[in-house]
Parts: sequence; C-alpha cells; structure tokens
Amino acid sequence: MVEMLRAFVEERTPLNRALGLRLVATAPGEATCLLPYAPALVGDAETGAVHGGAITTLVDVTCGSAACMKMARLRRIVTLELRIDHLRPSRSGKDLAARAECYELTPSVAFVRGLVHDGDAADAVATMQATYMLVEE
Repeated sequence: MVEMLRAFVEERTPLNRALGLRLVATAPGEATCLLPYAPALVGDAETGAVHGGAITTLVDVTCGSAACMKMARLRRIVTLELRIDHLRPSRSGKDLAARAECYELTPSVAFVRGLVHDGDAADAVATMQATYMLVEE
C-alpha cells in the first residue's frame, strides 16, 4: 500500500513530480510529505519564501495521503474543502514538511488536519484542514 501511494505521490502525478514532492513517512491515518526548496518555487523574491501555490499542492497531497492511510488502501477521493491558514512566510532555502492526520473517516467523507513547517514543527508555516469525498468505484 505505501509503495503504491509513494508512486502516486512522487511519480504518477506530473505536478507533484515537477515540484519534487516526496512521501517521507506514513502510519495508519497519517502521512508526511516533503517539498524540497528550489529557487523556481519562490513566490517572494525579497524574502525567498515559497509560493503559496506550491504550499497548497503540498497540503492537498499530504492530506489526501493521510486519508488513504486511514482507509488502508488507495481509493479515489475528491477534495471537498481545503483550508490553509498561512501563519508566516517560509524561510529561504529551507525544505517544507507537511504532516497530516485523518482524524475521522465516515463511509463517504474523510476529515484531515495538520501543519506545514520548515524545520521546527513548533513554529509552523501553516496549519491545514481538509475534507475529502470518498468515491465509490
């Protein structure tokens, strides 16, 4: 299961591959993804902070991965709601890590929360909350 999810996150999705996203840790109902710093991802030339669009992709991928880990299988999901509270700009040159937990799973919806940091989880760059519709095949 984890290897299939890793392949989806890192290889099978062109945007994720272009960003260099990596699935770095999993546990039941949890996932951690890494967005390596790259100058092409900078959204503020003065500070070197990563662009919000790249952070949004990191958040959605990490939250979706946590939902899959809660279901213990890959299943099609659709993002219903994605809330990101940007607490501060990321630090120039620092990789971003996102950790998400699927804290509730119903037959049709997954509820996920987590945070993004650039080296210190106690000093978050952003917090996140997401809901996903589980698609019946």
